[in-house]
Amino acid sequence: MRLYFPLLVSLIGPAIAATPAQWRSQSIYFMLTDRFARTDESTTASCDTKYGKYCGGTWKGIEKKLDYIQGMGFTAIWITPITTQMEGNTADGSAYHGYWQQDIYGLNSEYGTADDLHSLITALHDRNMYMMVDVVANHMGYKGSGDSVDYSVFDPFDSQKYFHDYCKVSDYSNQDNVQNCWLGDSTVSLPDLNTEREDVKNLWYDWVGSLVSNYSIDGLRVDTVRHVQKDFWPDFNKAAGVYCVGEVFDGDADYTCPYQEVMDGVLNYPIYFPLLKAFKSTSGSMSDLYNMINTVKSKCSDSTLLGNFVENHDNPRFASYTDDMALAKNVAAFTIMADGIPIIYAGQEQHYNGGSDPYNREAVWLSGYNTDSALYKLIAKANAIRSHAINHDDRYLSYKNYPIYQDTTTIAMRKGYKGKQTITILSNKGSNGDGYDFNLPNTGYDAGTKLTEIITCSSITVADDGKVPVSMNKGQPRILYPSSELEGSSLCS
Repeated sequence: MRLYFPLLVSLIGPAIAATPAQWRSQSIYFMLTDRFARTDESTTASCDTKYGKYCGGTWKGIEKKLDYIQGMGFTAIWITPITTQMEGNTADGSAYHGYWQQDIYGLNSEYGTADDLHSLITALHDRNMYMMVDVVANHMGYKGSGDSVDYSVFDPFDSQKYFHDYCKVSDYSNQDNVQNCWLGDSTVSLPDLNTEREDVKNLWYDWVGSLVSNYSIDGLRVDTVRHVQKDFWPDFNKAAGVYCVGEVFDGDADYTCPYQEVMDGVLNYPIYFPLLKAFKSTSGSMSDLYNMINTVKSKCSDSTLLGNFVENHDNPRFASYTDDMALAKNVAAFTIMADGIPIIYAGQEQHYNGGSDPYNREAVWLSGYNTDSALYKLIAKANAIRSHAINHDDRYLSYKNYPIYQDTTTIAMRKGYKGKQTITILSNKGSNGDGYDFNLPNTGYDAGTKLTEIITCSSITVADDGKVPVSMNKGQPRILYPSSELEGSSLCS
């Protein structure tokens, strides 16, 4: 078995993070490598999403924009798959996204060289930032119909024996169909690997261990986890030796949460759907979100290791539902302040509004990397108070967030132990919403405690009855924290 990629392990420093415990405190900025930054640092190079072609983003481009990412308070990045892809263009576009791999040992030269990837990871580690890489074990990619595949183009799976017989995934209520049939279409088929075979398992386990060690990768996002049988994943996660978070594209906690029994974490689709429903309009209901927070805590083995998001490359951007900036701020604040590892999708901070794939895969460079945008600043503040709370109390992350209040337009939640807790109050009234005041119960703050509202830097004193007087205005989110505990922070100084 040959090692993954020719770069020697001895040339690269050790990974600076590996365990789930180390990832629990991180905040992740996710990007499609092809769409984030170019080596030439252009902010005008064209990229028409509808054609689904390469636009020129590179690993070297990402490295040149780490200040932009770190300026929002992110401590990790997640990049799309790095393996060699299917070549050429089709009616479905090209493999710019990285999910149509053909050679798992090679690198996608469109993104750069092995030295470029090494340089990016070194630059991240020099900043004490982490690298998460997307991997795909479910399938390969083929230019053509599934009934006419030339398996010799795949490395190392160069024979039909390594794959399930061709059939299309057609019934998501049938788990056998989901696991054993193929994704894709007649233009680009995605040959489904027979991961029940011991030789296929061993190839993947050897590969993922070499990938992580050869490039000192700190964590993995794992694609299409539900399409592979569960008993494949524990040894894959173990072989990787780092935190793995899997994509299980289903909002049913009863279906999704059990995957955390075979992998460190999963993307929090059970929260995603009620979060979107609550804030994509001013008439959204808070009750489903309130209830799902508690459901996920009870059904998932560890809600603090889930990946929180409201945008990604597989779902329409939040701003495609509403252009209301206040609503966008609220969902970003929830993503960062709730249980789990926050994930912000590149372009979200610029209020990009692309709809379904491929329109939600815009080039971030066309924004000019504006650090004065409203969401860039909001995300930076939310990440900053979260990081401060984590650093100020080593128990903060183990305290599971819970909702303490809801009405038809407002939800409030608490995270952290008494005296060092954050309280996040969110509203879906929108930018044109009326201001309103209310007294928030169940915060755990003592009467007379001085609080700082982090978004506006205003001061609040807890009332004699222990309730917190909160003033909401124009649908803006609120984050409360004890003023005395802000020492050492530049927030609201």
